[in-house]
Amino acid sequence: MSHPNEAQSPLERWEARLAAVSGSDVRLAEIPFQAQLDLRADPADADLIGRLGAAIGVDLPTIPNRAVSSADGARHVLWLGPDEWLIVGAPGTAAQTEEDLRAAVGAGRGGVVDVSANRTMLSLAGPLARGVLETSCSIDLHPRVFGPGSCAQTLVGRAGAILLQVSSEPDYRLLVRPSFAGYLAAWLLDAIEGAR
Repeated sequence: MSHPNEAQSPLERWEARLAAVSGSDVRLAEIPFQAQLDLRADPADADLIGRLGAAIGVDLPTIPNRAVSSADGARHVLWLGPDEWLIVGAPGTAAQTEEDLRAAVGAGRGGVVDVSANRTMLSLAGPLARGVLETSCSIDLHPRVFGPGSCAQTLVGRAGAILLQVSSEPDYRLLVRPSFAGYLAAWLLDAIEGAR
């Protein structure tokens, strides 16, 4: 339990329930307090796009619904729209990342906003993970369509979420607004029980 003056994750009180359902076939956990920055830039400005990628050490994906991860997997850059990306990184890195991106934008056409408090992240991984998501998500998650490096803004259950697949295990990340985190966690717990 957090101290009254410390930040509390949206699913802190769910930790035991999420751990209890996790096993060799599926694992569900919150990955709280991720740094998240919304980046807008002109994709036609190749020099600017190059500077932005260099500033964060990860190239910006230019293919729709694709994500690029750093070599260590600590940072993900998700394509959200033709001129919009979401950069997700380790807790406590938002301020420095924002500063680096602002410096890279310089006088160019672009903007950066820290949206770290806007979503929490869930990890859903293991052999049953895809089947669990398929019960509550309408997009095609077959590996030939949605594999590692794929991302999409979609509904999971009835909660808006950003879905990212980080490995072929499969291992998914779901970014959801804090007000919907408990609902999504409950939905996924029910889906896991149903899939077993």
